[in-house]
Amino acid sequence: MTQADQDIYWDPFDPALRDDPHALWKRLRDDAPVYHNDRYGFWALSRYDDVEGAHKDAKTFSSAHGITIEHMSPVAYPESGQFIMLDPPEHTRLRALVSRAFTPRAIVGVEAQAREITNRLLDAVAGRDSFDYVQEFGAILPPTVISSLIGVPEADQEELRKQVDLIFHLEDEVGMFNPTALAAMGALHEYLSGQLEERRTSPRDDMLTRLVEAEITDESGTHKLRLDQATDFGLMIFIAGTETVARLLGWAASVLAEHPDQRAELRDDPTLIPNAVEELLRYEAPSPVQGRWTTADVEVHGRTIPQDSKIVLLTGAANRDERRFADPDRFDIHRHMDHHVALGYGIHFCLGAALARMEGRIAIEETLKRYPTWEVDRDNAEMLYTSTVRGYAKLPISV
Repeated sequence: MTQADQDIYWDPFDPALRDDPHALWKRLRDDAPVYHNDRYGFWALSRYDDVEGAHKDAKTFSSAHGITIEHMSPVAYPESGQFIMLDPPEHTRLRALVSRAFTPRAIVGVEAQAREITNRLLDAVAGRDSFDYVQEFGAILPPTVISSLIGVPEADQEELRKQVDLIFHLEDEVGMFNPTALAAMGALHEYLSGQLEERRTSPRDDMLTRLVEAEITDESGTHKLRLDQATDFGLMIFIAGTETVARLLGWAASVLAEHPDQRAELRDDPTLIPNAVEELLRYEAPSPVQGRWTTADVEVHGRTIPQDSKIVLLTGAANRDERRFADPDRFDIHRHMDHHVALGYGIHFCLGAALARMEGRIAIEETLKRYPTWEVDRDNAEMLYTSTVRGYAKLPISV
């Protein structure tokens, strides 16, 4: 352990370190870019080049042992449709298969529905002086859009959204690994499995059918998704797509309220919104912490991280690294950047990135059409944390 490790303490579970972590993350970048936490036995990388490099080196920085600190294990997870926790070649094959269904064309095809859902939710709070932007809008939009995208019947969507909400039930010490969340996950898994079985005999024009029918041919033969793999993938997009986009929308309302001049620019010129979404992702990454597992010794900045170590990639810190971004603590909707790492990088780049960006753009566009200004009730706002996600659970605004 270095002196910096002793002088600086960070972990993703301590509430006192999460509300405003950026000053602490800067200390990590400057003084302990290869940080070791003795309590939980993990290493952390916080500089942009190191985080991006680890994302690109999937062979050394494996995802197969889990991607959150509390779930990491020396034993690799079994193959499933949640390919975010697989390494090549299994990851490559499964990602190629699900990409046959989760296409850019499919995302574009759901845009009109996403806008209709957005307006329906905003209609429900019309005429009120205040509402909770997350609870009554931001947390409802993503699972509803995903349900429409994959082909969940409209009659089932409300009950499905309730189960998705329960998946994110948190309890002290165990986070999402609790009976309520696990039961909801099981119920959603069972529902999706039944829907996929139905598509085998009664195909429709939807993503569930395309998952059932998807196939690829490689050097080892022709492959299709097993039912359990297709179900796991459906579960993954509900979990990942709901949680991160809900946090993105909460950050959008919060950050734009803090920057009214830039909010006015977006209202007057909606063509600026796509770049504003990228800056929001950089400025307050909805998922600022990702886990990896080393498959070999790694030397970074003169320190050796041993093989079979837990690694935390602090994407939230990397996106504020002044070595990469000028004046990184300044929010700027006009910022030009080649890319950030809020959506990952390399082979694990977020498959749903286009969907998240589209939802963010439409939500901001339609919100600004109705509410050119708003104020946040900071006293009654509540943050939500898991070991990998950070954002608002409640964000009351007055309009």
